[in-house]
Amino acid sequence: MQHIYHYSWIIPFVTFPVPILIGTGLLLFPAAIKKLRRMWAFPSVLLLSIVMLFSSVLSIQQINSSSIYQYGWSWTINNDFSLEFGHLIDPLSSILSILITTVGVMVLIYSDNYMSHDQGYLRFFAYMSFFNTSMLGLVTGSNLIQIYVFWELVGMCSYLLIGFWFTRPVASNACQKAFVTNRVGDFGLLLGILGLYWITDSFEFRDLFEIFNNLIYNNEVNFLFLSLCAFLLFSGAIAKSAQFPLHVWLPDAMEGPTPISALIHAATMVAAGIFLVARLLPLFVVIPYIMNLIALVGIITVLLGATLALAQKDIKRSLAYSTMSQLGYMMLALGMGSYRAALFHLITHAYSKALLFLGSGSIIHSMEAIVGYSPDKSQNMVFMGGLRKHVPITKTSFLLGTLSLCGIPPLACFWSKDEILNDSWLYSPIFAIIACFTAGLTAFYMFRVYLLTFEGHLNLHFQNYSGEKNSSFYSISLWGKEGSKILKKKFRLLSLLTMTNNEKASFFLKKIYQIDGNVRNMTRPFITINHFCTKSLFSYPHESDNTMLFPILVLVLFTLFIGAIGVPFNQFNQEGTNLDILSKLLIPSLNLLHQNENNSFDWYEFITNAIFSVIIAFFGIFIASSFYKPVYSSLQNLNLLNSFAKEGPKGGKIIGVIYDWSYNRGYIDAFYAIFLIQGIRRLAELNRFFDIRVIDGIINGVGVTSFLIGEGIKYVGGGRISSYLLLYLFYILIFLLIYYFFCSLL
Repeated sequence: MQHIYHYSWIIPFVTFPVPILIGTGLLLFPAAIKKLRRMWAFPSVLLLSIVMLFSSVLSIQQINSSSIYQYGWSWTINNDFSLEFGHLIDPLSSILSILITTVGVMVLIYSDNYMSHDQGYLRFFAYMSFFNTSMLGLVTGSNLIQIYVFWELVGMCSYLLIGFWFTRPVASNACQKAFVTNRVGDFGLLLGILGLYWITDSFEFRDLFEIFNNLIYNNEVNFLFLSLCAFLLFSGAIAKSAQFPLHVWLPDAMEGPTPISALIHAATMVAAGIFLVARLLPLFVVIPYIMNLIALVGIITVLLGATLALAQKDIKRSLAYSTMSQLGYMMLALGMGSYRAALFHLITHAYSKALLFLGSGSIIHSMEAIVGYSPDKSQNMVFMGGLRKHVPITKTSFLLGTLSLCGIPPLACFWSKDEILNDSWLYSPIFAIIACFTAGLTAFYMFRVYLLTFEGHLNLHFQNYSGEKNSSFYSISLWGKEGSKILKKKFRLLSLLTMTNNEKASFFLKKIYQIDGNVRNMTRPFITINHFCTKSLFSYPHESDNTMLFPILVLVLFTLFIGAIGVPFNQFNQEGTNLDILSKLLIPSLNLLHQNENNSFDWYEFITNAIFSVIIAFFGIFIASSFYKPVYSSLQNLNLLNSFAKEGPKGGKIIGVIYDWSYNRGYIDAFYAIFLIQGIRRLAELNRFFDIRVIDGIINGVGVTSFLIGEGIKYVGGGRISSYLLLYLFYILIFLLIYYFFCSLL
């Protein structure tokens, strides 16, 4: 089956026809394309599924042969400079290809229903397919220039998808923030690539590592300059994977559609930074200072992401900070040299977090049936609670994803996170204590999300805290109309027909409308208004459609069983050492790093360490239940809920400080706004003042002076030579006096 590698170059290009055809169709035949818009989900899913199967076959071949395949052809040749374009198939690219395609297929299926009422449906699928193409090109690139090209294309797609609803100011600001923040890291990455080429005269990975190691071994290059180049390369990964201090764009990126959050900001794009560090790890590993820096950035991000997730009210932002913290675990593992543990956690976290994001999308989808299209409410956990009775499938899947992220066995993230925690004890006890403490925080804030969303009673109302009424009761696309008086009258009539005798005859109820378990047995008519939306409108939360539940259930299976690839079940290599599937796949990469994975697996030691990590997780769950479970059991009115949402759980001054720190994002955004944004603006105003008053002033002053001198001289000229000679002698005298003055000073 070696010949299958010869066709691996098609991996990035299989999905490329979809955005081309959609874009061409929208330009040339917009009316026809929009009428047939739902058909474009099928080719998007089909082509990505083909890539998924092809990537799976390549991975199986690599497990059996433990080989690396690379092929390239000349793109540009000029004297001694040669730039190639090719593809590299190794364990790292195989893992990322499978990850991108499996999660991508699930998200595309999910998006077909989730985005069905949005007028940007075609644009959404064009962006998604182009993103998949760019990401696949990134992970299979054979040189730094090729990776940088696809790196920027991935960033462009992220910018377009975050700002998908660009008519909303908050969404347009979020995509600009993501774009600018990533440009900081990308500029550093470009400088690092150029500096590395200046040292090694090569962009190819197969030559780069060998030349780099030889230069260091023979001491033929400035070590400080090498460290600077390595740091600049790492800066690109800091921005893309939302590591401290360039993490500020990730929570704001949740303004995009929820499927975008599941694909880009949980499983794929944010993993690009982890991929880059893993790809360049043979280069970083020979520079101890850079490895220590990677580990330090990772552990800071681990703790910071967990603390900032503690008090967020938006369900997607809570998951975003959780993603940031888990990416910090991966970066910590890479900094410690634990290559296998980092990739293992990358795999398990991707499926678990994609499950949680799609689950949150299902929750938001059902909440919009109550509060309408209002992200401030439909994503706000303060308005949730008691949803377990109305969305049981989503609740169960969300709980499994939560338990996995908390590190509860035998779910996926337990196996990988426990391995990172064990390796951290060998690297640094301080880092290990922080990592274990953060594991407890992870269990706390994830169960906080679960309890606020699904437990207790449903407390929904149709008024904001300020008392302003909602403009609409129904879920509607951003691109649709805001509604009409006729529509509101129909909804008002509907509400009157469905009220009981004890309810007031008002559509915007001023009391909390509590829905109990018998609500599904009530006869509640619903209407469909084709002009505004194409879906039935319910007045209570409801489970999502099957096309949204199917991807969630598939990701549940991954969450349950994907951890098995990292656990040896009586699988032995030629030396008789027990190996798991992941270790067999990673043998070529581990040999490149000179790491030996032939150590036997000690189940007794593993179970001993696992007990400690599980106890920490259950302690975090217990604390979360103690804080948040009583809130719903004692909740009687909206004022208590508002107070709890604004001030957090009552627990003294220390908890209040922690709550304020978390709710205000650690004041990091405010710091950037004051010292960076305002500082840059003031510097720009100073430059503007200098340009207008000084630079332009000198130029304009020369012109005005020349004009005035000319005007004055024209009146002096009378045609008499004696007057000219007298004036000339006068100027000579002045010049001589000035010259004498300066000479006397010297």
